Amino acid sequence: MTNKIVISIDAMGGENAPAKCIEGVALFIKKNKSDDFIIQLHGEEENIISELKKNNIYKHDQIEIFKASSVVSDEDTPLTAIKNSKDSSMWNAIEAQTKKNADISLSAGNTGVMLVISRMILKMIDSVKKPALAALWPNEKGFNVVLDLGANVECDENNLVEFAEMGAALFKSIFPNEEPKAALLNIGSEEMKGTETLKKAFQKLDIVSQKNIFKFNGYIEPNKITYGESNVIVTDGFTGNISLKTAEGTAKFITDNLKKYLLSSWLSKFSLIFSYFSLKKFKERLDPRRFNGAIFLGLNGPVVKSHGATDSLGFYYSIDLCYKIVRGDLMKKIKANLNE
Repeated sequence: MTNKIVISIDAMGGENAPAKCIEGVALFIKKNKSDDFIIQLHGEEENIISELKKNNIYKHDQIEIFKASSVVSDEDTPLTAIKNSKDSSMWNAIEAQTKKNADISLSAGNTGVMLVISRMILKMIDSVKKPALAALWPNEKGFNVVLDLGANVECDENNLVEFAEMGAALFKSIFPNEEPKAALLNIGSEEMKGTETLKKAFQKLDIVSQKNIFKFNGYIEPNKITYGESNVIVTDGFTGNISLKTAEGTAKFITDNLKKYLLSSWLSKFSLIFSYFSLKKFKERLDPRRFNGAIFLGLNGPVVKSHGATDSLGFYYSIDLCYKIVRGDLMKKIKANLNE
């Protein structure tokens, strides 16, 4: 790591890029008054400069621009990425970790292609068999780290143990004053429930937890994820992805219907005057932009995937997540946990 935190960004990834990416960078610079970071922007130089000027941050001394010859599209497959993505904004943003002293890479582009490129360039940590996709979910006490969210459809007990070790390191890097408390996602909390893989993972995690890198809380049922008693939720990618999309759909259903019924009559509209601030806090609490950013774990360098459809505020939060991850020395913590 250099003296400054270097965040390498694919400025062309996702919807409404590079506008939302540059607006997110401008917001990050405005909110983060320190001078301990550098933002590297990769993409179409003229478009990037135009957006920087719109946001009054052109020639800012903490921004570096790197020209790329192409952009990875949402229609590209991992196979085409291997053939055609070199010198793309996504490729260069990730490769900056090996060639331009970047500490972390961020993109809102194609997830499948991003994972393949990341593995090709950064390679896997020697002792890790499979990568994991992790993200932050809100709970009643703060946030959970949940993994895997789709990188691996099938996992064995050893994979799940590695996910717990890496997830605990991620949690500790973002929330240094809190204790990682890991739990296995299951259909029940009793030890006899679940698949053979889960039962074997339970036994292994019970042993690994004695090394004091995290507290192991056993199994957790999906309806208790938001309680906050456990904050590192471990599962395979198939189950995790279904859980993620179910949670997203449920949150949207609740907020959409709340808005619908609050505006359904003049009386309910009038009541909004007295509950405005409470409703505002409720909306902010469930705003997915606040926990935008999934993290690829298991690589020899951290990579963050922003949601492609997020806006500039959501992209700001993903930049802030990158900053916290590097400041919290994630890679050192992961390797320490794996080697304990």
